[in-house]
Amino acid sequence: MLGINIGVDLGTTSTVIFVEGKGIVLSEPTAAAYESSSGRMLAAGKRAYSMVGRNPSSIKVVLPMKDGVVSDFTVTQNILRYYLQKICGNMVFKPNVIICLPATVTNLEKRTILDLATSSGAGKACLIEEPLAAALGAGVDISHPKGVMVVDIGGGTADIAVITMGSISVSKSIKVAGNAFDDAIVRYFKRERDVLIGERTAEKIKIKIGCAYLREAELAVEVKGKNYISGMPARLEITSTDIYLAIREQLEYIGEAVRSVLEVTPPELSADVSESGIILTGGGALLQGMDVMIERKTGIKTRVAEDPLNCVAKGIGKVLKNLDILAESGYLFKTGEEIRGYKE
Repeated sequence: MLGINIGVDLGTTSTVIFVEGKGIVLSEPTAAAYESSSGRMLAAGKRAYSMVGRNPSSIKVVLPMKDGVVSDFTVTQNILRYYLQKICGNMVFKPNVIICLPATVTNLEKRTILDLATSSGAGKACLIEEPLAAALGAGVDISHPKGVMVVDIGGGTADIAVITMGSISVSKSIKVAGNAFDDAIVRYFKRERDVLIGERTAEKIKIKIGCAYLREAELAVEVKGKNYISGMPARLEITSTDIYLAIREQLEYIGEAVRSVLEVTPPELSADVSESGIILTGGGALLQGMDVMIERKTGIKTRVAEDPLNCVAKGIGKVLKNLDILAESGYLFKTGEEIRGYKE
């Protein structure tokens, strides 16, 4: 195929782009800032995300991905076009783009993402499921007839899948992941402490002292917010126990989702998973004790992949080096014209 090959992990919270021969060249929040009056895009990525919660009425900040799928086509298109132009410059041939998507999306959502890629500047576009790419990025050889379970906990969704012979045997996608943790933390402190904090503050707290089980040595940080009753600025001390209590319900949901996938996994594959263990990828895997929580829930050895944040992008990179992986699994590159009649 003419044109360079590019892999895009288009996530709810961040976009990671892998270019064949160069590696990961871009990792930015999936956000854009617009001028309210004219609709002109002012910034994308980190610059736009830094404005969240701090933007004046003249500027609108949009996070166009929700629960792993496109909720605002135009904004997502503008962001992806901006990044592709930044990478490709004035190349004669349009790039070939592979985009990741959650394991369980509808045909309409697949077509939307393919259309998004070609309308953003790709010559041809192809899709691949996130758990498959995550497994490759984690160093798993997926070509053998042996079951491997991957739990990819991103920003909008947690994808749980059992993979064998280069394809997904059993999968489940739930809309409980990093963003749900942040929302739960915001609600907890409003309810329990009468203090309002922003989502970005909640995310920072989660990263700093968050945990998926009670720590033996409790950690604490001071947080600034706003008193819900008086409306005045407020400070409070937050402990790791507070964060655990805030997100406990979401953690239970993820643990039960993993168990539900194991329950419907065929016996031979289930035996393979029991032997090889469960692999955690995605930003949510970095939450302290996530592996311990899932191991206690399932009784199966669980480990966090090396560099879990970039596993999906690295997996796409391996696919770009060996496009036969796509063909063997039934994935095909399509042009804009072919996508308009796309059916599965």
